[in-house]
Amino acid sequence: MQKQGALKRQKERERQEKQREKDANRLARRTGKGSAVSGTPGEDPDIAGIVPGPQPAVIE
Repeated sequence: MQKQGALKRQKERERQEKQREKDANRLARRTGKGSAVSGTPGEDPDIAGIVPGPQPAVIE
């Protein structure tokens, strides 16, 4: 069985590694936002691609 000091060090290493992964994910999301390419200029991205009229039936 491991001593408590060794367990604390292991938990601390795991916590630091998780924090590094979270920081890397945050940075990736932050840099990815600016590179998102929108459709045509002047088109609202919220309604882009919506077709007016009856919608196809959803079969579950």
